[in-house]
Amino acid sequence: MLHVSIFIEGLRSRPQLIVWLAAITQALIWWLVPTVFYAAPPGSLPEVLAIGHELQLGTDLGPPLAFWLAEIVYRISGIAGVYLLAQACVLITYWAVFTLGREIVGAQHAAIAVLLMLGITVMTVPSPDFGPATMGMALSALMILHFWRAIGEGQRHYWFVVAFDLGLLLLTTYAGLIHFLCLMVFLMATERGRAALQTVEPWFAAIVVAVLLFPHLIWLDIAGDTAFAPLWERLHSREAADTNLIAWGRLTESIGVTHAGLIVLVAFAARWWHKPGVQLPTFIRPTPDPFARRFILFLAIGPAVAATLIAAIGGATAPAGGIAPYVALSGLAAVVIAGDVIVIHRQRIVALAWMLMLLLPPAATILVILTLPWTAAIELTVAQPMDAIGRFFGDTFERRTGGPLEIVTGDPRLASLVALAAPSRPSFYDYAAPMRTPWVGPDEIRKKGLIVVWPARDTQGLPPADIKARFPDLVPEVPRAFAHAIQGRLPLARIGWGMLRPQAEGAGAPPR
Repeated sequence: MLHVSIFIEGLRSRPQLIVWLAAITQALIWWLVPTVFYAAPPGSLPEVLAIGHELQLGTDLGPPLAFWLAEIVYRISGIAGVYLLAQACVLITYWAVFTLGREIVGAQHAAIAVLLMLGITVMTVPSPDFGPATMGMALSALMILHFWRAIGEGQRHYWFVVAFDLGLLLLTTYAGLIHFLCLMVFLMATERGRAALQTVEPWFAAIVVAVLLFPHLIWLDIAGDTAFAPLWERLHSREAADTNLIAWGRLTESIGVTHAGLIVLVAFAARWWHKPGVQLPTFIRPTPDPFARRFILFLAIGPAVAATLIAAIGGATAPAGGIAPYVALSGLAAVVIAGDVIVIHRQRIVALAWMLMLLLPPAATILVILTLPWTAAIELTVAQPMDAIGRFFGDTFERRTGGPLEIVTGDPRLASLVALAAPSRPSFYDYAAPMRTPWVGPDEIRKKGLIVVWPARDTQGLPPADIKARFPDLVPEVPRAFAHAIQGRLPLARIGWGMLRPQAEGAGAPPR
């Protein structure tokens, strides 16, 4: 007799419902956890918001769209809205993959593909850290879905939708360039692709892409030498030739590690031992078009391989645009490789493993936030008292100078937190690499003044050597200590700081 769990029965009878329940549950969890338990934004999110606040056409961190969108959402609904925006990107990715899979391998196998995506790390634990990678993941999934409808199903009007998706992707991350190159390779390498290029729609779509990219292309023309000079130096160096293969291996390994959960789920469900005569849940699909199989496998593997190769040659520590835009099709590729008949062995263990992957990371995150201050006395970045830090430095500068704080610099993490939480929303200035923050120059520093912050290791709070060299006239103040929301055995968060007051016209030279 065949016994099936509710999880398997849901896959069999209501695959779309199972997908939406799983996706919305995951999104709700990873929205509530940071909203309720994080005192400061995770990862690079403070820097994303600091850059977005300037509304630039581009920076050396990439195209502007994700930065703009994060800033707009933050102004409307605060940091909780930005966390929700990140989860909306994950939901869009799941929907696009399920819709694409349903059209190629059927609803049941498409649902299995989406459930496998929970085992890809970038889809879950770091997903509240909104940025170009998270948004690029959603846009690349949408673009691939619409590209299939244009080339695989012959719906030629979708070429304009593909162009819109591609334009937005190129305005979000340079991963869009790699996806664009892979699409072109696929078009020229397949018979259907070459036939599509003989119609007028793809060429009109190219005009749409150019129009969407026009503002960023102007910025690239202006800043091209500064933005890409380090890359050209790297390409001409002997070090690049000596280390490329090792670097490529490490980058490939990093992408493999992000799939660890997916590999575990596949391993549990695979046939490596079972009792003879036991009936197992079986999901059968019609054999898909060989062209569709090549489509999925090429776009699941090709962009990732190209991105890691380019990153290795350029000396980058991660693929252009991060890992997330290159793994959206991994679950669907695994299902396509599995064949027309998928038999799930050890269904209860698979269901338990999937539930643990859904619930254990957020539970562990909450447990660490609540208990680590009492046990190991280690400060987490998400536990930094951002609001108190921003309010203190903003109010102090205004009391002493009579004007709002408009520029902050120093330690990138602390300076970004002040730029985000101070009432006046000051501009972040990267003193170590000023070309990364072109919106602040020597004239602005002289006219508006600034505050410099750094982690203080003692009660003296002397600035690090590089800060002292950059601002030789800086007089360090008494370090300021801030209490954490959960103090436990943690020492107070001690921040060293100094201030350069605004100068009158002609009063002195700007800092070197």
